[in-house]
Amino acid sequence: LSSIEKLGLIEPLCTYKEGGLHIILDGYLRFLACRELGYETIPCMVYKDKEAYTFNRMVNNLSGYQEIRMLRKSLESIDEKTIAATFGMTNIRYRLATNLLNQLHPKVTEAFEQELLGTHAATEMVSVKPERQAEMLKEMKRTNDFTPAFIRALVLKTPPAQRNPNRNPRMDRSAETKKHNDLVERLEEAEKQHDFYTNLYRQYSADLLKMALYVRKVITTPVIRAHLEQHHPATLGELNAIVMET
Repeated sequence: LSSIEKLGLIEPLCTYKEGGLHIILDGYLRFLACRELGYETIPCMVYKDKEAYTFNRMVNNLSGYQEIRMLRKSLESIDEKTIAATFGMTNIRYRLATNLLNQLHPKVTEAFEQELLGTHAATEMVSVKPERQAEMLKEMKRTNDFTPAFIRALVLKTPPAQRNPNRNPRMDRSAETKKHNDLVERLEEAEKQHDFYTNLYRQYSADLLKMALYVRKVITTPVIRAHLEQHHPATLGELNAIVMET
């Protein structure tokens, strides 16, 4: 609503003509905003296919780093108040992350640019000094865990001398770290159980194969087979079944 009020409707609606009506495939919120602002007509693009999923699939949201660059670039030609009003916000200073990039290690900044880290995760990295940030990034890549919770756990393990003295840790870190550690413990326990049952199944398969070879030897020995046929036909049938199933 704020964007259309300040800049006008930039992107037309996508519609599909059905009978005497036009069904909106993409842009329903823009339609509501235009109607609230008193638009009498709205530009539309009419498509032949009635496939709304196609438009949702093509949405490509900005990463945190891209958003910061976009806002900073906008400030070169537009004042902060106008940008904030366009987004329907009081101010955008906290979205500019003025000090964030200056406090990140170059490798962490690169990971931020590559979208390995979100804005929230990058902000958590500032809790420690740049050298420690690089060490933490290596550990995150090794475990393939770039979540803020994991970063907080690494921050808690950081010696006081390597922490950022200008940034106070969040009060709820201990609770979130405990939650993360509990999750890690459950995953490790599940992995142990998986390994146990995998090894058990392998041993069972090996034992079954050995037993099948032994049973085959028994029932193919003429003297033993003749004795089983005469005195234990049911048992012979079971042994035959074991060999056939394996």
